[in-house]
Amino acid sequence: MMRLKKNIAVSDSGFVFNPTTGDSYSLNQVGKEILQSLGEGKSKEEITSMMTSNYEIDAASFEKYFFDFISMLRQFELLEEPDEN
Repeated sequence: MMRLKKNIAVSDSGFVFNPTTGDSYSLNQVGKEILQSLGEGKSKEEITSMMTSNYEIDAASFEKYFFDFISMLRQFELLEEPDEN
């Protein structure tokens, strides 16, 4: 399961702050909802279902967006990576 590192702060307006690096980012509404859903422990399938019902996007298009977004979170070292064991 993917989730944000514990020390990452996310404001209600979608401002993300990483105190380890001092970096900050701004999320759009969709990014904010994805992060919130990940924080609630929702699966990729649950998030995809929610987004395709809330927005005019098909599952395949959303999944591409989702994986690009997750890749960006990993690049900025914002995610806890699950143990392989």
